Amino acid sequence: MSASAAVLPNDPPVLRRDEGAIAILTLNRPKTRNALSRAMLAALKAELDAIAAEEGIRCVVLTHEGPALSGGHDLREMNGHRADPDGGRGFFEATFGECAALMQRVVHLPQPVIAAVEGIATAAGCQLAASCDLVVAGEAARFGTSGIHAGLFCTTPGVALVRAMGRKPAMELLLTGDMVEAAEAQRMGLVNRVVPAGTALEAALALAARVARHSGPALRMGKRGVNAQIGQSLDQAYAIATPIMVDNLMTGDAVEGMDAFLAKRTPDWKHR
Repeated sequence: MSASAAVLPNDPPVLRRDEGAIAILTLNRPKTRNALSRAMLAALKAELDAIAAEEGIRCVVLTHEGPALSGGHDLREMNGHRADPDGGRGFFEATFGECAALMQRVVHLPQPVIAAVEGIATAAGCQLAASCDLVVAGEAARFGTSGIHAGLFCTTPGVALVRAMGRKPAMELLLTGDMVEAAEAQRMGLVNRVVPAGTALEAALALAARVARHSGPALRMGKRGVNAQIGQSLDQAYAIATPIMVDNLMTGDAVEGMDAFLAKRTPDWKHR
């Protein structure tokens, strides 16, 4: 997560490398603070769509080059469409539609997603972090929804923030536009872990390894179950969670895991 490596204009907006069962996605436009341009949205969507179909990948780490996970939408790109016959409305609708679809892909990706953040994550960049299942932040990282300073309430980032943090902490960020440091973001419920500056990726990979050592079907079913029951009434939440847990019990890995537990041995996951 540094801008030390030269990034050429034709380099992909998103880089991917794998470490065993962990896929590492790196936002690769440091000069624009990894703005969520239409090209960046499309590239990240394509990578997530590919990963979703890969049973060998059991966890994803989302990180970045440069001083920001993302500074939000590409305002230059958006402002360039003010001269369109419709004043840019069509472009804005398409952009926010694509962004909303991307954030939902992160949430509904079968594999857990961990964000590793150094520097800033603001506006739609904060939305991206909030959409991930876990967030590891360097102690110098900062989070916020700064759109209000430009006359634009971050309504769509608010969808992810309210779900990640709860209404009142999210509203504080949305209404003030203030940036909060990593420790405060952790207190507010947006960040899971704060680590020394410069070590967020290392810490996120260590956490991802702890996740990826478990059964692939259990991880996929578990994430789907948690997301499906959020926001439901208590009885409906149990109605959703119960059959998913029964389906989980019927997998080969669950048979192996229970046998291994009873025999006091290490399970041999087949990930099916």
